[in-house]
Amino acid sequence: MMTISEKVAYVTGLAEGMKIDASTNEGKLALAMIDILKDIAEELDVIDETLDDMAEVVSELEEDLEELEDEIFGELDELGFGGFNIEGDELYEITCSECENTISVDMSMLDNGAINCPNCGERIEFGIDIIDTSDPSDEDFDDE
Repeated sequence: MMTISEKVAYVTGLAEGMKIDASTNEGKLALAMIDILKDIAEELDVIDETLDDMAEVVSELEEDLEELEDEIFGELDELGFGGFNIEGDELYEITCSECENTISVDMSMLDNGAINCPNCGERIEFGIDIIDTSDPSDEDFDDE
């Protein structure tokens, strides 16, 4: 499959082979259109190069982000936050009674019944009944 630049070069070669007369109205129009096509092809080449560069940068950023996530969430695992899911678990905030540090936890962490505070190491125990998981949209409301 030919690129846009190759197609424009082909059309340019055809025009040169046809010996289009630039002194006629039709010739002026055809040559002007070929010039415009050349400009468009050049701009598309620049855009393609820019997109390739951007794709490379995005790829590098993705790799860096993965390393950062591994580092951060690996540390959370070491602190007793194993199984933390960064992909959408609802988070709940609890406060350590010892140091008053606020900690975000997800449902899987709450299922364990306790965690150690990452700030002071104090064991924080909780029951699952402290969380209201009911969906308000499930309740029936009367318009009386």
